[in-house]
Amino acid sequence: MSTVAKIMTKGFKSVGSGVSVARAAKTMRTARVGSLFVKKGKQLVGIVTDTDIVRRAVSTNKNLAKLTVEKIMTAPICTIEGNRSVSDAQNMMGDLGVRHLGVAEAGVIVGVVSVRDLLVYYQTYSEPKITQD
Repeated sequence: MSTVAKIMTKGFKSVGSGVSVARAAKTMRTARVGSLFVKKGKQLVGIVTDTDIVRRAVSTNKNLAKLTVEKIMTAPICTIEGNRSVSDAQNMMGDLGVRHLGVAEAGVIVGVVSVRDLLVYYQTYSEPKITQD
């Protein structure tokens, strides 16, 4: 079975902890990603996802231009070592109820794996593609 390192997105997008939720959402849209790691100085302190933005900011009617990602991020970051199996990542996401995991090598985050990455991976092993007649 394949490892997490083979299907992860290498590198990752990040924002500072003081960035507004509105700015983070624009960054996600531009980068076409569903999550951003949150930095405080040089240290990664959390992750903010599209789900965090909807559930913890938009749904509360808070001012998205003033609310910072630090207030809505998920911390600590859930991580998995890159040498673990794709199945391990799937199980971890299910157990933790998350859709993104930081991928670590020797404790340092080097990428991110998402539910979408798992879907693409498993699609290659599924039944033949559905086609329209």
